This record gives sequence, structure tokens and C-alpha cells, in this order.
Amino acid sequence: MSDLLERLRGRGWRMTAQRRVVAEVLDGDHVHLTADEVHARAVTRLPEISRATVYNTLGEMVTLGEVMEVATDGRAKRYDPNAHRPHQHLVCGRCGTIRDVHPAGDPLADLPASERFGFTISDVEVTYRGICPGCASTA
Repeated sequence: MSDLLERLRGRGWRMTAQRRVVAEVLDGDHVHLTADEVHARAVTRLPEISRATVYNTLGEMVTLGEVMEVATDGRAKRYDPNAHRPHQHLVCGRCGTIRDVHPAGDPLADLPASERFGFTISDVEVTYRGICPGCASTA
């Protein structure tokens, strides 16, 4: 059973066939699919699943905190099932590929007190940008 399915079951989330398929599609490392990509993959496993069901299920998973929405550069939102593993993202500026990265150090500690303006910092989102090997080889 996938990590995401286990977490959802642990919360007592009612596991319908549609919800199970969406969770299975999202399972894995470096998964950052758009809702339409989730739907396209889910349809191959459960042909009757609707786009609305996929969108609603993704929304519920985000609300539960089990999936993160990732938005980069005005592109379609992507859904990341690694909500419980602290990480940052590396994004290709050409094709939009997203990879999870785990930089050394504490990004909260990297912001000097003089740059905090009295804020109590609770979270940090860092996005690294570049060009992936696939796009670099076609340049």
C-alpha cells in the first residue's frame, strides 16, 4: 500500500474506488502532476472517473494536508503527495519539470534577524530554478 493511502486511511478517510485511484496515481517520489494529468492517469485505471471527482478529491487531500498544491510561474497547479517530508523544489524553466530537493541547512535560520521585520517565521518555501538535462540537450 502506498504511503499516501496509508496516511489517508489513518485519518479515517472513507476510501471509495475513485479516491483510491487518485491516491494511487499520486504515489511516488518526485510526483508533481496537474489535475488533468491525474485525471488522464486515473481514467486508465477507472474509466468512469470524472474530472470533477478528481478535482474534488485533490481539493479534499489538500485541505487534509496530505497533498500540497505547488504553483510555479503561472503554470497549472501541481499536486505533491510528499506533504509530510520537508523539501524544496527544483523547477525547469522550459518544460516545467519539478523535482523534490533536500538542501543542507535550515532555511529558517538563513534569514538574518535584521530581515525578519519583527515577523515570527513559521514556514519557508524555496524554489530553485534552472534548466533540466533534457531541455539543455535540445538547446
